[in-house]
Amino acid sequence: MTKFGEIINISKPVLIDFYFDWEDNENGVETLRNVAAALGDKAKVIKIDIKKNEILAEALRVKGNPTFMIYKNGEMKWRKTGDQDANTLIGLVQQYV
Repeated sequence: MTKFGEIINISKPVLIDFYFDWEDNENGVETLRNVAAALGDKAKVIKIDIKKNEILAEALRVKGNPTFMIYKNGEMKWRKTGDQDANTLIGLVQQYV
């Protein structure tokens, strides 16, 4: 598994969805697919399971499900907890392209 620092320390924006599948999360997966398709190679879109990465989630103080973060050059640029629609996420990430 790639280390978190390597994932976020690139010049492209990185949108991360910290999630935990309490139940079927197909809507969240579809939203991120749409975001990734719209952004193409201008950004990275990643899902990180909170339960499988508890130490990382705790270090970043991820309390809600889902929690979205945008990183660029290793620096957090934006963060929000709660569902977001694809168009909102695309617009936010494009600010950092």
